[in-house]
Amino acid sequence: MTDYGLLTAQLRAFAEEEGNFVPLLSNASALLYSSLERLNWAGFYLVRDGELLLGPFQGRTACIRIARGKGVCGSAWERDRIEIVEDVHAFAGHIACDSTSNSEIVVPIHGTAGQVVGVLDIDSPEVGRFTEEDRAGLADFVKELERWLRF
Repeated sequence: MTDYGLLTAQLRAFAEEEGNFVPLLSNASALLYSSLERLNWAGFYLVRDGELLLGPFQGRTACIRIARGKGVCGSAWERDRIEIVEDVHAFAGHIACDSTSNSEIVVPIHGTAGQVVGVLDIDSPEVGRFTEEDRAGLADFVKELERWLRF
């Protein structure tokens, strides 16, 4: 069982030390990747010029750009909601950036004006890896992250 309260407190400590979003997102992805079990990717995509652009991450190589509404990340951005996909190969429009990924959770990140400015994306090689506990814990983690982002 993951201690999301501890992860969120660790994120807050990083944010208090350095407010720049690049090191903050870098440490956030490392924290998640090293703390959650059975992952092959944890990181961020940021909205830039009308698409999602790859940001700081840990894990296997990734797609560089994702269109709004495409794949799990683009769908979470367009719908502005957390997406949990038990089997990405059954998800209509799935983008296969890494053939070893089988399940995914994506959490939208909101800017100061309430708009989606990016997404947290976490992939697993295990089908059905992500639970409602992960949804709630990662939602709180992202809420803490949103307190520190200035865009």
